Amino acid sequence: MSDRIPRMTYQQYRAARRLVHECCNYDGGNCIALDDGEPCPCVQSISYSLLCKWFRAAVLPLDAALFSALFPRRGVKRCAECDAVFIAGSNRAKYCLDCAKRVRKRKEAERQRKRYYVSTHLEGKKPL
Repeated sequence: MSDRIPRMTYQQYRAARRLVHECCNYDGGNCIALDDGEPCPCVQSISYSLLCKWFRAAVLPLDAALFSALFPRRGVKRCAECDAVFIAGSNRAKYCLDCAKRVRKRKEAERQRKRYYVSTHLEGKKPL
């Protein structure tokens, strides 16, 4: 983790707010780690910055897309189909996992359609 504190967009902030409930220090809107006798609100639920180190290290990796968008690193790419951020498994990766399945099915269907067309239409050749 780097020392820079990233600022989130509204959509990222909403995704982080949903993740706050997964934190082990979260207790009904308050942070147990910051509790010094009186309740203290969870910083992650009220800020557009990632201020809580525990949240960054333990909770944020649960949402891979949000994590890779906020902390870009080597191997992070954008999907050519849906423009989502994903962690590439190889340097040839072009699509996220969901789109890769759809694109693979679509290309296989095109390949089979072409194969069928070539085998049924003798392309002007007379059979022997």
